[in-house]
Amino acid sequence: MGLVLSYIINFLCFLTIHLSFLVDGGGIGLNYGLVADNLPSPPQVISLVKSRNVARIRIFEPNHGVLDALQNSGVEVIIGTVNADIPKIASDINYAKNWVQTNVVPYAPTVKFRAISLGNEVNPGDLASMLHALNNLNDAVKSSGYLIPVTTTIGVYLLARSYPPSQGDFSEAAKPAMQQVAGFLASNGYPILVTAYPYFAYAGDPNNVPLQYALINSTEVVVRDGDLGYTNLFDAMVDGVYAALEKVGGGAVEVVVCESGWPSKGNGDFTTIALAQTYNQNLVKHVMNSGTPKKPGNKVETYVFAIFNEDQKSPGVEQNFGLFYPDMTEVYHIDF
Repeated sequence: MGLVLSYIINFLCFLTIHLSFLVDGGGIGLNYGLVADNLPSPPQVISLVKSRNVARIRIFEPNHGVLDALQNSGVEVIIGTVNADIPKIASDINYAKNWVQTNVVPYAPTVKFRAISLGNEVNPGDLASMLHALNNLNDAVKSSGYLIPVTTTIGVYLLARSYPPSQGDFSEAAKPAMQQVAGFLASNGYPILVTAYPYFAYAGDPNNVPLQYALINSTEVVVRDGDLGYTNLFDAMVDGVYAALEKVGGGAVEVVVCESGWPSKGNGDFTTIALAQTYNQNLVKHVMNSGTPKKPGNKVETYVFAIFNEDQKSPGVEQNFGLFYPDMTEVYHIDF
């Protein structure tokens, strides 16, 4: 009887988390980057986010000032670990438990954690220990008594092939680990977090990537893939990841785009305020209203990068992804 009860409880936990992403799926969040020395206080930022009708944010590592500001705010958060913590969490369950006890447990009664991401844009080297890290952190979260999805964040660049989208496939260096990661995520009903930037594809090859296709601004089919037609590169990127996941046994894993955006400055005519506004407004409208050609019924939960321009990032485009200046005035307006 004990084994049956345990199975039922585990299955209900799986359904609770998996259905929460399907039912609450879609929607827009914002990345709250902190690589700057001139940003407003976290309470001011959370008030700003709420004033724009945004109910989700993502932070890249634990920041207790931000977590304090999130308490009782109603704003959900994806919280990350730094990449350097991945091997530590993988090799030491006590390190994982301490991370959860320090950064999650004190806040979980008053803050809704959407997910915990092990690292950001993890490379194949870090992926090697990812399964152990996922298992340890997941066990640490469960032992604390909370139900929070544990996942990781990859970049579209882990795909060796992405064109056409149905041919999406992970690189040989990444594939063995991604098979393990996909199996873990699928068995637990957890999503995978993906960074997807049509800007970089366009800026890197403007002769072959049409601008309107990159800006989610075309009404014409630009890429035909069997029975599916793609009018924008964002959808093609997402479906390329779905195809790659299918090839490693992760066809049931939900894709959440945890970063996408367009810089407003730093690379000449590729980065104007008008282009950034067009992309991000089209992105918000698109993901709020429709899925991708491959999964038309699944709206893609998406997080715009970023709330602020960050002056301590590398000079150029990296400092100019913000929707707001540090004084909280708009770089340009986005209707959420």
